[in-house]
This record gives sequence, structure tokens and C-alpha cells, in this order.
Amino acid sequence: MPQFDVYRNANTETRERFPLLVDVQAELLEDLGTRVVVPLSRAVELTQFPMTYLTPMVTFEDTVYLLMTPQLAGISRAELGPHAGSVANQERTISTALEFLTRGF
Repeated sequence: MPQFDVYRNANTETRERFPLLVDVQAELLEDLGTRVVVPLSRAVELTQFPMTYLTPMVTFEDTVYLLMTPQLAGISRAELGPHAGSVANQERTISTALEFLTRGF
């Protein structure tokens, strides 16, 4: 399961708010039964620091989403919806948001 792959959210309770999930777990740990994901939201842009670093804009299928880094979650591999593509081309933006969440800089 490649890091930064995107999956459709299979959870009917959260799918409306977070239609897509980005797998941010290192490929080295692909044998685990769980994956660490960050949801993507169609929410309006957050423009105030520090939110711009924590929830950056990510483009997928010609649509701009917010990476909802504070909603980081571990879920079962079985809970991942269908594979939808990849945002690996935006690795730096995503990694910066994850580092900001965990280290504050």
C-alpha cells in the first residue's frame, strides 16, 4: 500500500464531510492490519496561521481539498474504501503538515 495513496471513505457517518482518505503510513509498515490516514475535506480554505500549515490545500482529481491533519486516525485496512489514486506528487506539503502537527514547526 503506497504512502500517499487516496481511498474513498467507506464510512457512511463521515463520508459526506470527509469523502477521501490519504494513507500517510510508511510503506515499510504495510504488513500491519491498520493504516494511518488523514481525511480530505471540501471545507472552505482556512487562511490564518497556523491553520494554513496544519490544513494545507491538496488537489485531487482537479478538485481542491483541505488536508485535515488534526483528524489523523488509525483505521483497519478492511475499513479503507476503494482505491481512488495518489497525491504522492504533493508529498512535501503533506509531510510538512504532519511534522507541524507532531513537532509544532
